[in-house]
Amino acid sequence: MSEPVYMDAEIRPNRSLSERGFIVLISIVTAANVASAAVFVKLGATFVPIFLGVDLLAVLVAFLVSFQAGKRIERVRVTSRDVRVLQETPKWSRVIWESPTAFTRVRVEKDEGRAVALKLALSGRELDVAVALSPRERAEFAQALERAIWRAKRERA
Repeated sequence: MSEPVYMDAEIRPNRSLSERGFIVLISIVTAANVASAAVFVKLGATFVPIFLGVDLLAVLVAFLVSFQAGKRIERVRVTSRDVRVLQETPKWSRVIWESPTAFTRVRVEKDEGRAVALKLALSGRELDVAVALSPRERAEFAQALERAIWRAKRERA
């Protein structure tokens, strides 16, 4: 018999630039760099196109790294037995936090009424969770997580 799951939340980073938007943006940056390079070559500055190429490569690498980070999912699972936080990508999954539900605490750090950090705590250990969420979403997630842990503790009692 499988135990009930009180929370199984997937937290995905928000990415506002789609793949199509990325292609359009890179095309515009490439066109601007080629036009600039042509002007500088005509003026006799032969090394400028090399630096513009490095600039384009740096922008491309930065976006590719950002897209890879956007594929990383944080999964928070609460059962009557334990609280687990997993990091998942399309290729792998690993547990980064595991603690008994009965002893796990949820700590919310606030600054000017905004939830700036959400932490799971147990015996001096802490883990930041829901980092990809906005402060308002983090506060809502903290309440939902506390409710799930409370319901899971209540079942065991």
